[in-house]
Amino acid sequence: MDALKQLQTFIAVVNLGSLSAAARDEGVVPAVIGRRLDALEERLGARLLVRTTRRVTLTQEGSAFFEDGQRIVAELEEAEAAVASGSARVRGHLRVTAPAGFGRRHVAPHIATFQREHPDLKVTLDLSDRLVDLAGERVDCAIRISELADSNHVAVRLAENRRVVVASPSYLAERGIPKTPADLERFDCLSLGASQSRGWTFRVDGKLSNWRVQGVLECNDGAVLHEWALKGYGLAWRSLWEVRSDVGEGRLVTVLDAYSAPDYPVYAVMPQRKHLPQRVRRFIDHLKTVYAVPGYWD
Repeated sequence: MDALKQLQTFIAVVNLGSLSAAARDEGVVPAVIGRRLDALEERLGARLLVRTTRRVTLTQEGSAFFEDGQRIVAELEEAEAAVASGSARVRGHLRVTAPAGFGRRHVAPHIATFQREHPDLKVTLDLSDRLVDLAGERVDCAIRISELADSNHVAVRLAENRRVVVASPSYLAERGIPKTPADLERFDCLSLGASQSRGWTFRVDGKLSNWRVQGVLECNDGAVLHEWALKGYGLAWRSLWEVRSDVGEGRLVTVLDAYSAPDYPVYAVMPQRKHLPQRVRRFIDHLKTVYAVPGYWD
């Protein structure tokens, strides 16, 4: 048991980047983490980490041990999940990541409810618009809104999501209304930066096309783009779940609807595994049930 705990601690320190972060994640003081690492290195007779006050760096031996250790821990978790799959109890540590805006509205409330239904479960929710490395950061499940192409992942479709181009009535009154995607070059487009480097997607003459947009305002936070659009600073390409109430109440107006691309599905994405842990499977079922309630997205 001590050997397994030492291994799990070592993996956590590498993934989280420091002893203090691993200690916070487990709810212990950093000294406990340090003692486990010392015991592990003494038992193996090898230096695994170079530790400073700010970060840790893997040695050559540590890098090789880390790869093998992650595989061993993952296989153990899968074996336990396979045995426990017939049990009604959900336990362990569920790690979920989701886009910040969508996660605040449509994941955080439901993951809290799910945990209350399963009190033996610990949950960590990471809200971030960056593309998280699921295997490298030991994330069980990522909620993503996009088409998926990574064969190393397993994806479950949770819901549909439509994207629309919106602007405030005052902006459209001053600048006019774009009639086709080609007109966008004459407008201030509020861009999500690198996350939309391919441009905005439209269906033109029956084919999907990406249109590069330009403007003087750019931000990697979708909520800021939404707020800028409301203030009349330009056009924004946003998800309908985010702007539906503003459109319904007239604060924003959709344009270029005739060129809208097909829906971008909402997926639950997991690392490729032989056995999906029960905590993940049950959480996905929970989200699917919530999202399928008539009128939920309205």
